[in-house]
Amino acid sequence: MQRVLDPAQIEAYATQRAIPRIRLPDPTTVFSNRAQRLRKLSEGHAVGDYLRLMAALGDAQQRAVEQLHLAPVVGRDVFDGMPLLQAAGHARDEQWRGVLLQLCESIGATPGFPAGVAAVCRWIQHAEPAVLDEQADLLLTAETHGVDPQAAPFIMGALQVCWARLVSSVSFDTIAEHVGRFDVPGLCPVCGTLPVASIVRADKAYQGYRYLQCALCATEWHFVRVKCSQCLSTEGIHYHTIEGGSAAVRAEACDACRTYRKICYQEQDMEVEPLADDLGSLALDLLMSEAGFHRASGNPLLWQAST
Repeated sequence: MQRVLDPAQIEAYATQRAIPRIRLPDPTTVFSNRAQRLRKLSEGHAVGDYLRLMAALGDAQQRAVEQLHLAPVVGRDVFDGMPLLQAAGHARDEQWRGVLLQLCESIGATPGFPAGVAAVCRWIQHAEPAVLDEQADLLLTAETHGVDPQAAPFIMGALQVCWARLVSSVSFDTIAEHVGRFDVPGLCPVCGTLPVASIVRADKAYQGYRYLQCALCATEWHFVRVKCSQCLSTEGIHYHTIEGGSAAVRAEACDACRTYRKICYQEQDMEVEPLADDLGSLALDLLMSEAGFHRASGNPLLWQAST
């Protein structure tokens, strides 16, 4: 007879095993892989033009991250129980604006996109540094009021480049040691940002384990399955898909807090990428909204105008 474990037993069993707690982004491929996935998802998609635009952004991000050099600031925050490279509320290296201008130059020169895209890039290129910093502050604290939704994906794109590079400049041992002392499961232990989605991996070293992926730095951290990544409830968890849609992407919904996040399954599609596939499954968001559920956190490349 097969033994069925309840969620609490699953979590207890998981903590007793030598699970790889963290997966760090590879700066040589993180954005190019995302761009490739977005481009594939764009084929025949209702918002294919937008997915292709974000794929072009990913290509530009990859070029930028390979050229960027940043010195990490790792100090007292490690001992204060804060994320290792706290993003929100902390000073940023001024190079982030240079990255932003580089991205806009690349996107603005790419043919095939509506004139409005180039216009947004020109606005960013001529904006005062204080204006751009204010927008970045709003985005990093997940604010919506005051955010320019057209400029936001490009600004977030630049911030992603900077934090992916920062993560790569810190030793794995330093990060791994800190993860063990950071006890806020729903936040990235490296930069303190909310996850965009989760992924159940099928590659050998991580097979069967679920990881939340940071919307900013792309770090992944282990999170047990059948558990709400928002309120941590292990009861009333259920999964939704679009009829006839991809089996690799589902919405993990929680009856306790009425929120959901997408969860991706590599066993169904080895090319699945949490941020890209979250963006490519907007129909599932509509389904969940109609069912009375709310997103636990947004996609960093898609921002709605505040009302």
